[in-house]
Amino acid sequence: MKKTNIIFVFSDQQRWDSLGCYGQKLPVTPNLDRLAAEGVRFENTFTCQPVCGPARAALQVGKWASQTGCFRNDIALPEHERTMANYLSEAGYETGYVGKWHLASTGEKQNYKIKPVPQNLRGGYRDFWIASDVLEFTSHSYDGHMFDEKGDRREFTAGRYRPDFLTDCALEFVNRSHEKPFFLFLSYIEPHHQNDHNCFEGPRGIRERFEQYETPGDLSGTQGDWRESYPDYLSCCWSLDQNVGRLREALEKSGEWDNTLFIYTSDHGCHFRTRNVEYRRSCHDASLRIPLIIHGPGFRGGQVERNLISLLDLTPTVLEAGGVAAAPFMVGRALQSSGSCGSREWRNEVYAEISEDHIGRVIRTGKWKYSIWVPSEKSWTSGSAASGSDKYYEECLYDLESDPHERTNLIREPALINIRSELSELLISHMLNAGEERPLILPAA
Repeated sequence: MKKTNIIFVFSDQQRWDSLGCYGQKLPVTPNLDRLAAEGVRFENTFTCQPVCGPARAALQVGKWASQTGCFRNDIALPEHERTMANYLSEAGYETGYVGKWHLASTGEKQNYKIKPVPQNLRGGYRDFWIASDVLEFTSHSYDGHMFDEKGDRREFTAGRYRPDFLTDCALEFVNRSHEKPFFLFLSYIEPHHQNDHNCFEGPRGIRERFEQYETPGDLSGTQGDWRESYPDYLSCCWSLDQNVGRLREALEKSGEWDNTLFIYTSDHGCHFRTRNVEYRRSCHDASLRIPLIIHGPGFRGGQVERNLISLLDLTPTVLEAGGVAAAPFMVGRALQSSGSCGSREWRNEVYAEISEDHIGRVIRTGKWKYSIWVPSEKSWTSGSAASGSDKYYEECLYDLESDPHERTNLIREPALINIRSELSELLISHMLNAGEERPLILPAA
């Protein structure tokens, strides 16, 4: 029997609540909503690092960003690290990658931001490659290029919106003749803002459909730039959904849909400059919480999984789907074992590292959010030289049951000192498991 095909669709900076199946009331994501209704929707999924490069490095190899060394943007994934593609290729898979890579460059000494990524820095994706290391440096929403496996430029088709062109490239791989099972990683940059234009760029003529939105609870009454940005942001999400529909249609036409594990998630969320000077890099759910829908063998029936899931659980999930045992060092657990999808007991909290805006660590249970940080006047653009610290200060404590939008920071509440102590020890246990030294945690500065 042929092994399961695997398609991993990765959006960038997408809030979980931009999808209808998570509560979005406008018709932004009909295809993903259908996928959730037929597969498994994971209600409580969180990134392991709310920064693009660190989250991507961690996902590819199954370790914390502090363990890979890619703890901030502009640090290349070390060549010795083995990715999902390496393992699956050895197991007989044809591997392909399309879109944003973000793991080949380190400053000016190893700069592939606007140049083709050499084969040795592609993380083992060796059979099909159309990508740019920093996609927004080689493209905008309606113009630009990527590079194929030979290093030749692939110019965007004139008038083609960026997610549409990336999907065209993905379909080039999906639709070709496959003698082996295949693993495709499709990495969009939407709905991430276009940095050099300082705005979100949705497809032309779509913004008007989403101007009458319901303001998310964490944004309501805040500053930030969501008032002018949110319709364009939702337009980007709508485009991604349309392209998920195109992928599904192609797989159904080829007869491969029922034998394909289809995963949709994002690297981190977006708080629209309400928590710091940019869009993520904070301990709040707007930065950490992401959508996750899986459809295919072992993930069917319209189930809703409410366990606390980490982005790092997807590394062993992909490998298990390909018949590959997860390496002992991998942090996550295959979701085939989670709750209604499996039978083993699951964790009661998720942990994440934070970098660039500040050095931080955070633990989230069903009820509590507790974070620590190293206060600094440095801008995230200067880049921290360290992934962690031996001394932190308490930063935030939220009661998520009474305050789901994280409006009231209880970190200085005297009556909760025992709660803080318990969460501090839980957080430290995760830090120790990640290979860090036991830190000193001081009261909020």
